[in-house]
Amino acid sequence: MKKFVMGSVVAMTVALASFGASAKNIVEMAAEAGSFNTLIAAAKAAGLADALATSENLTVFAPTDEAFAKLPAGTVETLLKPENKDQLVAILSYHVVPRKLTSDMLPGRKIAVRTIKPTKDRTLSVKKSHGRVSVDNASVVKADIMASNGVIHVIDEVVLPSK
Repeated sequence: MKKFVMGSVVAMTVALASFGASAKNIVEMAAEAGSFNTLIAAAKAAGLADALATSENLTVFAPTDEAFAKLPAGTVETLLKPENKDQLVAILSYHVVPRKLTSDMLPGRKIAVRTIKPTKDRTLSVKKSHGRVSVDNASVVKADIMASNGVIHVIDEVVLPSK
């Protein structure tokens, strides 16, 4: 009986720990991190925050606030204006893949990955080499942050679709 109780306690502890580790959705995880305030503000302005919070099996290449700060002065403010919503949606959509893609799923070469961006220029160039992953012109600085509805890869640049 004692072994059964101990086994049950261990099983419950493991189950709760694994649930707690990924119980938050992508938006909640990004908000909790504290370094994605610009991304979250942009997702809200674009009307995409709810989709990022509720859609399943997403991969988000998430630029940090520092990555957004590297854009030319005034770019973020301009994109956040209501009249530029379509452009903002296009840029943010280019950072989202409609399937869960972890770093261990990537081959050791460059591949094209289709994003949720609704126009023809919607593939990211993802490359894994010597344990490092890059996405177009950005480097993944932290990979495989698991959320309840997908995975986040932190990137150091905002990736922009080709014109």
